Amino acid sequence: EVQLVESGGGWVQPGGSLRLSCEASGFTFGSYDMTWVRQAPGKGAEWVSAIDSSGSNSYYADSVKGRFTISRDNAKNTLYLQMNSLKFEDTAVYHCGTRYDGATMTGQGTQVTVST
Repeated sequence: EVQLVESGGGWVQPGGSLRLSCEASGFTFGSYDMTWVRQAPGKGAEWVSAIDSSGSNSYYADSVKGRFTISRDNAKNTLYLQMNSLKFEDTAVYHCGTRYDGATMTGQGTQVTVST
């Protein structure tokens, strides 16, 4: 059974940093591209970042480029999202995900709140 468990969210002031983690199990993590998406209150899901299976290539939404860094440790079956210079508009539930056997799999998400 594919499982993705996010952690690391919380409350942070504008300009602060957080590091999200996504622990994967039930599939060969190192063989799959991975993504982060987020959903703010009252809004649809927004793609944030993606990384290929080896970690050699990464991609970012314009809204986070230069502030967020995606990475992975295939030996630990873990995906990361380092978030710096956080803004109010980064407040959302963050989900990691992958395409597995033709279906999109995501975790339950971790809440990030940027507030004074």
